[in-house]
Parts: sequence; structure tokens; C-alpha cells
Amino acid sequence: MANDGTPMVPFGAPDGPADAAVQRHWRMRAILSRTGDHTEKFLVQSGFDRGPWLAVAFAAGIGAWFLLAMPWQWIAGLVIALAAAVFSHAIWRGAEGRQHLRLAVGALGLAFALGLTTVWVRSEMVGAEPISRPMLMKLDARILERTEQPSEDRVRLVLAARDAEAGRAIRVRVNVPNDHDMPELREGARVELRARLMPPSPPLLPGAYDFARDAWFKGFAATGSLVGEVRVTEPAEANDGWLAGKQRDLSAHVRSRLSGAPGTIAAAFATGDRGGIAKADEEAMRDAGLTHLLSISGLHVSAVIAAAYFLAIKLLALWPWLALRARLPLLAAAAAAGVGIAYTLLTGAQVPTVRSCIGAVLVLGALALGREPLSLRMVAVAAGAVLVLWPESLVGPSFQMSFSAVIAIVALHNSQPVRDFLAPREEGWTRVMSRRVLMLFITGLVIEIALTPIVLFHFHRSGLYGAFANVFAIPLVTFLSMPLIALALFFDLVGAGAPFWWLAGKSLEILIAMAHFTSSQPGAVKLVPHMGLGIISLFVGGGLWLALWRGRARLLGLVPAAIGTIALVLSPVPDLLITRDGRNVGITNQDGHLFVLRGAPGSYSRTNIVELAGSEAEAMPIEEYPGARCSADFCSIGLSRGERDWSILVALNRQRIDERQLAAACELSDLVIADRWLPRSCKPKWAKIDGRFVAENGGTSVYLADERIDTVASAQGQHGWWKTDAEKY
Repeated sequence: MANDGTPMVPFGAPDGPADAAVQRHWRMRAILSRTGDHTEKFLVQSGFDRGPWLAVAFAAGIGAWFLLAMPWQWIAGLVIALAAAVFSHAIWRGAEGRQHLRLAVGALGLAFALGLTTVWVRSEMVGAEPISRPMLMKLDARILERTEQPSEDRVRLVLAARDAEAGRAIRVRVNVPNDHDMPELREGARVELRARLMPPSPPLLPGAYDFARDAWFKGFAATGSLVGEVRVTEPAEANDGWLAGKQRDLSAHVRSRLSGAPGTIAAAFATGDRGGIAKADEEAMRDAGLTHLLSISGLHVSAVIAAAYFLAIKLLALWPWLALRARLPLLAAAAAAGVGIAYTLLTGAQVPTVRSCIGAVLVLGALALGREPLSLRMVAVAAGAVLVLWPESLVGPSFQMSFSAVIAIVALHNSQPVRDFLAPREEGWTRVMSRRVLMLFITGLVIEIALTPIVLFHFHRSGLYGAFANVFAIPLVTFLSMPLIALALFFDLVGAGAPFWWLAGKSLEILIAMAHFTSSQPGAVKLVPHMGLGIISLFVGGGLWLALWRGRARLLGLVPAAIGTIALVLSPVPDLLITRDGRNVGITNQDGHLFVLRGAPGSYSRTNIVELAGSEAEAMPIEEYPGARCSADFCSIGLSRGERDWSILVALNRQRIDERQLAAACELSDLVIADRWLPRSCKPKWAKIDGRFVAENGGTSVYLADERIDTVASAQGQHGWWKTDAEKY
């Protein structure tokens, strides 16, 4: 009893609903407090570096905009991110020892919101509404860009024109055969022509290349081909397209000095012009894991800038007066930066080149100031600059592969074991060179591991021997081919470049032979079916965790990577693949063989079906499926999947048949597939994928064991570039 006679209540015991609610509140606060303490301790011990993580959060905001389907979801994402930033500051403003946590949550929330806003604004500003339907259009247009593609026997023109039907300005891309080309067709010229135009195409199948999205951000309302002749009504002015003209002239000069495949590869190294590379050579480079050598990226820009820096500092050192009065590293860095920027502009200023140029300029600045040149903060600044200018590049393979490789290299060489391994010591040159070669192989292997999930996600195939090929190819290109090309171009000024061109050609012949040899080995290429967003997110998240944290905490990144690997191995292969027009169908059996309805070998549709089915065996006609019963109009195929047998009815053509017979056949089938609109009387037991279905949903993948149908439409949402065929027409 209390002194006043009231009964004593044990401390902590609830005295009714209000006290119970208060206790729950305090317990929750205690849990949150302990969680905050543990998080703060982790951030301090693991070396939380805000710069790289801000770039990651900014990129995550961009990715969320692409992933989320509806505008209200984009707004909700903004509200949640901003609320997290505001509440973190309000809750932990006066908390002792919570500085890292408050800054982390607040800054990352703001960066996420900024990324989502940036890509949304970019889409609204540059997105081009596609033309309403395929049409033959007469164009009075101005040439904006010209791209020569000798390997395809054509020239590509980007034109500014007017849509006569909608009465609006449009940007279109038109292919012109070489026999209709003329020197007057260059940037700035005004032309009249007739072209067969198509709206930019959506993905052929779930997981295939999305040209419509790419065209949306490039401003293309249509693409097509020339019909008839081109007439130049107003020639280009002298200064129009000057830089692009110089790039083409340099490419033509290189190809004139080196004939055949070496000449086309040399032109790609010198100017970034890949239009002349034969398809067989490009495929060999891809399957050997050497495609990155053809794209002007970090390797090329770094080699050019490093050579310019070395040459500049050596030449400046020959002037004693200047050497005694100026910091030569600063002057050499400025000269090398100028060379790097010029090379970037000359090669077209593509995303990997811009990223590499920004990173190289930052490295030069660090060298000039005596700071650490190789850091993840440098990579974060370069990534942020690219994403601010081109946020849509985040979802493309070029950005992902470029930055994945650089992050892997920087994280590897900044790790303490590698620093210790490469530290100077008293030993012979043979041991030094052996250690460098071993480190080169390890670096190539780490890059291959980092890039493989991204390559499989975008291209559904990967070269398995890339790490081995790169050990020889990268030094060959960096220290032999590119310097020889540069020397050949320099000595061409006085007409003495022939010996250097001959040596450069021989080095490139070795590179091409290496690519063909590697790609032709058994098991050199691995095909996998479409990897879902969840799996690639596990790989990316795990890789970033491994790269950006320090100490033992970074090893936690192996957990999502391991889960992603298991999920990838266990990913089911689609049982049926139906293209966006319904005309091509692929069916896989339990032995991994693929059977297709239409499409010649090597055609775009068949290639996509083969890759997305992950089938390495030669595709066979659908009529040869074991047990198939085919007539002139339909094939009936039985499949055993899961715990049941499935009956599939596939239309072979568009011939009309008796509706009652069709209805009876549909009633006996679980799934009916046709490229024409089937009558409503056709009612299969499970699903009907006909012309109406694909017009509304696009390409389709069917997983019978899971009773699941994936469509292109399910991943598009209300983004501006997606319109169903039913909406178009």
C-alpha cells in the first residue's frame, strides 16, 4: 500500500489499455534505438564512404522509374524517399553518435529522389511520340546525322522532318543503300525522298532488346528505308557537320591504308567507327569476350591520355627554363586532358567514352595535385556526370558493363592483399614481370566475373574463355596495336607511315585470329534463358556491396551473389516462345531441343528465340516435334510438364477453316496459338494466344509447369514508348 492508502502497482505492469500502449511505444523505441546503435557502429567500422553510395542511390532512383509501372507509383517513390530524408534529420538531429546514420539515410533518400526526378524530366523533354502506323511517307527533311555502314552496304541518315498526317516535327532514321548514296548527303543538307517508315519496335519477346525505349530517348518517331531516289534540294554549308566529317575522313583514310578486316578494326580503334567490321569478325570478338576492345572506352581513352601525358612531360622537361619555373606534372596533365577531350569528341562522345574521359581527367587532376588517383570516388563522379546527362543509359548494357568493369578494377587494386602483392621489393625483373602477368590474369578474371551476369541478362550468351583471351589481347592492343596506329597516322603527315601500318596490320591479324580461335573452341559460348530482374538485382547488389565496403563486412556481398547464382541455375526454360506478331513460335522439349514454326536460320526472330530459349542445339521445324500430329493447317503437340500432360494446338497458316471444326479442336486443347484473330467460339481449356492477344500484350513466354504466362506488356507500364498494336492501329 502507498502512504495515501492506494494499492501499489508493480513497476512496468500495465494499468489499462493506455499504459499497455505506452509500454509498446517504449519497447518499439528501444528496439529502434538498439538498431540505430548497431547500424551506426557498422557504418563507422566498415568505412562508410558517402560519395560512391550517393551515386548508387541516384542510379537506384533512375532504375526505380523504369521498374515502376504507373505515374502514381513514381510519385509515391518520391514521397517515400523525401520523407525518409526529412524524418531521419528530425528523429536523429540531436542524437549523440548518430551522425553517420543521419547523413546516410538523409543523403541517400535525397539522391534517390533526385535520380527518379531526373529521368522522369528527361523522358518528358526528349521522348518522341511514334508515328501512328506503318506508312509510305514523302519527306522534305534536314540531315542531322550520317553513319556509314560498309559491312551492311548502306548509309544511315537521321532526318528532321514533318509528319504530314499529324502535322508535327519528327525525327526519323532512314537506311539508304550505298548505290543511292552521294557525297552531298551529309549533315546540314536538305533533301527530298520517299521512305517506308515504321514505328520503333517493342521487344520481340520478354527479355529481348527494347528498341522502342531506346528510340524514345533518342527522339526517333520512326525508322525505315529509302524508296526510290534521294534529291538534294539545299546543300550543306561548309561548317555543318565538320567534326563528323573529319571522323568519317579519318576512318576512310585508315581503311585505305589497311585493307580487309585489320583496316575495319583499326578504324574502330582510331575513330570508334564500327560500321565496316564484318559480322563474322564481330561475332567472333563477342564470343571470345573481346567486344569491349572494339568500343572506344576506358582502355582506349586511358591509353591515349597516358601516352599524351608521358610524351608531354618528357618534352617539357627538355626546356630547362620552364622546368625550373613551373610544375611540369600540372602542365602535362592539362595537355593530356586536352588530347583526351579531343579524342572523345572525335570518336562520337558515346557513354563509355565520356565516362572514361571524365575519369581520366580526374586521375590527371589527382596526379597533378599529388592525390590518390585510383579511387571509387572518381568512379562515382564519372557515373554521376553521365547519369545526369543521360539517365536512360543506366538500363543499357554499355553503361552497366563499362562501370562494372571499372568498379571491379578499382576495388580489386585498392584491396590490401593486392596492394601487398604489388608492393615494390628487392627482386629480379623476372619475378616482377611474373607477378604483373599474374595480376593481369587475375584482373581479367575478376572483370569477367563482374560482367558475366550483365552480359547474360542483356545478350543471353557469354564467352567462357574471355579471361584467358584478354590476358593476351589487352596488352596486344594497348602496347602494340594502338601505338602503332598512332605512329602510322603521325608519319602519314610526311608520307612515311607505311611501315607502321604494316606492323599494325600484323598485330590486328593476330587479334582477329585469336578471337576466331577462342570462339571456335568447344564450350566457348554458353546460352542461358532470360534472366529475371530479381536475379540480376541480386548480382548487382552483391557486387556493389563487395566493392564499396571495406574489411570483412564486404564479404556479406557474396551472399546475394551466391543466391543469384543458385537462382540462375534453377531458372526454368520457357516451354513456348511466341513473337510479338504471333508468326513465329518456339517450343522446347525436356531434352533442351528447340522446335520453331517459322524464320530462316540467322533471321532476327529465330536468333532471339534460340537465345531466349537457351538452346545450343540446331533448331528444327515444329512438325518434327516427337509425337506431333500435323495437318495442312494445324499441329497438335503433347507436352508433359509439372504433374500433368498438356495439349498444344498451333496454327500453321492463316487459311480459313470451318468454325465448328476449329471450336471442337480448341475444346480438346489446353493452349491454342495462332497469329490471326480466332473466333470467340474457340475456347481452349487454359489459354488462347492469338492475334488479339499478341496485339494487346506483345511477345509472350509460357511456363507450363508454373502455369505462368509472361508478356512484354507486363514489364512496360505507362511509359511513353509503350503502345500495344491495338492502340497503334
